[in-house]
Amino acid sequence: MSSPLLDQYGRPIRKQVLTERAAEPGVTSIRNAWANSIASGLTPSRLSAILAAAADGNMHDYLVLAEEMEERDPHYASVLGIRKRAISGIEPIVTPASDSPSDVKIADDVREKIAEHDGFSDLVEDMLDALGKGFSQTEIVWGRNKREWWPAEFVHRDPRFFTFDQDTGREVRLIDERDMVGGLALEPFKWISHKAKLKSGLPIRGGLARLVAFGWMCKSYTMKDWIAFVETYGLPLRLGRYGPSATAEDVEMLFLAVSNIGTDAAAVLPESMRIDFEQIASGPGNDVFEKFARWADEQTSKAVLGQTMTSDNGSSQSQAEVHNEVRHDIAKADAKSVCGNINSDLVKPFVDLNYGVQEKYPRLKLIIEEPEDTDMILRNTFRLVSQGMRVKQSEVRAKLGYSEPDDDDEVMGSPTKPKAASKTEVAKNRAEGGDADVMATLEEDAASDWEDIMGDILDPVLDLLDTATGYDEALEILSDAFPKMGNAVIESLVKGAVKARAEGDTKDA
Repeated sequence: MSSPLLDQYGRPIRKQVLTERAAEPGVTSIRNAWANSIASGLTPSRLSAILAAAADGNMHDYLVLAEEMEERDPHYASVLGIRKRAISGIEPIVTPASDSPSDVKIADDVREKIAEHDGFSDLVEDMLDALGKGFSQTEIVWGRNKREWWPAEFVHRDPRFFTFDQDTGREVRLIDERDMVGGLALEPFKWISHKAKLKSGLPIRGGLARLVAFGWMCKSYTMKDWIAFVETYGLPLRLGRYGPSATAEDVEMLFLAVSNIGTDAAAVLPESMRIDFEQIASGPGNDVFEKFARWADEQTSKAVLGQTMTSDNGSSQSQAEVHNEVRHDIAKADAKSVCGNINSDLVKPFVDLNYGVQEKYPRLKLIIEEPEDTDMILRNTFRLVSQGMRVKQSEVRAKLGYSEPDDDDEVMGSPTKPKAASKTEVAKNRAEGGDADVMATLEEDAASDWEDIMGDILDPVLDLLDTATGYDEALEILSDAFPKMGNAVIESLVKGAVKARAEGDTKDA
C-alpha cells in the first residue's frame, strides 16, 4: 500500500522498497560491473568523439574514461584526492531547527543516526566523485523496526548505471531492463544525488575529467615518447674501434663484445682494440619531455585545486600560504554543496519517516575553518605586549589550541609570579595586628613603573636588532647602546632601598 508521505517534489513514498537494494549489477543484468578500457590507444579524434557523445547524452565511454584517468595518472589522482579529503575528513555539526525540546530531540537523533554513522565520511567522499564525472549517485539502504527508521548503509553506484532525461538533461534516471533508453525515475527517499556545480550548464558537461582530458591525453603521449627516448638513448652508445691490421675474426669478436657488454657488463679484448661509451642523451634538449609533463601537471592542479603552489615543487612557503586562500574558497563551496544534498536527500527523509513532516528541519553542516598564521599572531602579540598592551592568556591559548593547565599539571615555561598584596591589604593587616606584608608593598612600588624603566633599556636593543645585519655587527653596536640605556634601573633600586630602610625604622619605633 502506498504511503501518504510525499517527497519534496510531491511524489508518494513507497516504504516497502526503501529497505531493498535497487541498482545491483549482475552478469545477466543490463547493469554490468565490468567495462572495457577506453583510455588504451586513445587518440585525439577518439577523444573528441567521446566528449561529443557525452554532450549528446551517450555518457558510457566518457564515464569509463573519467574513471581510468584517476587510475592511470598519479598526479590527477593525488590532487583530486586532496580536494575530496579536504571535505570528507571534517566532523559534521548538527544544529536544531529551534530551541524547543522536540526540535532538540530531532537534532540529537540526526546526530546519532547520521552524523555519527560509521560510513558518513565515506558517503561524503563518494558524493564528491561528482567532481570528476559531473554527478554521483549514492543509494540509501534503510533499516527499520516497529518504532523507527535509520540509514543502515550507503552504497555508491557506478555512474554508468544512470542516464539523464532526454528533455532537460538534468534529471538522473536509472538504466533498467524496463526502460533501456529513457531509464526509470529514481525512488523518492532512496537516493542521494549530488551534482558538482563547477560551471553553469548541464551536469554531464561540468566534471573535471572533461576539462583535463585533453591535457591528460597529451601527457600520456609524452610519457610514451619519453620512455621510448630513454630506451633508445638513455644508455650510452657502445662504440668499438679496431686497428687497420684487424682480421675478420677480430672484427667479429669486437662486435660480440660490444653486443654483450650491455647485458653482461663485461668483455675481453686484445690491446689493439678498445670500446668507447658515447653519452647521447646529455644534450640541452633532452628535458623537453619532462618540461611538458610538468606543465601538464600544473594545468591539472589549476583545474582541480585552483592553484599550483602547494601541489608542485619549486614553490616557496609564502607563495603556498597566499594561494591557500583559493583552496579555502573551493573547499568551502564543495562543503556547502555536499551539505545541501545531505540535508535534502538524507536528513529530511530521515526526519519525515520518524517524526512526520516538519515546518523546519535540523541542519547538518561541514564547517571549513580558514587557516591562521600562528607565527604572525605570536610575533605581533609579543611586540604589542612589550609596548604595554594587556592581552588575555586565555585568548592566546585559544588561538594556539592550548588548554588552561590545572594546578597539578606539569607545565613548561616560567611560573606565574604571585600577585603582591596592595597597600590597602597591608594597612588592613596592620590594623588587625597581623604580620604585615611589607615586602609585598615594596615589590608593588618597584613594579609600578617597570614599563617606563624597561622601555629605556629595550628600545636601543630593539633598534639594534632592526639595523644589524649580522651577529658580529650586533656585538659591535651593542657596546655603543649601553650608555643610551640610562641609569633608571639604579635609581629605582636606590628608591627601593630607601623605602625599605624607612619601613624598618618605622616598625622598630
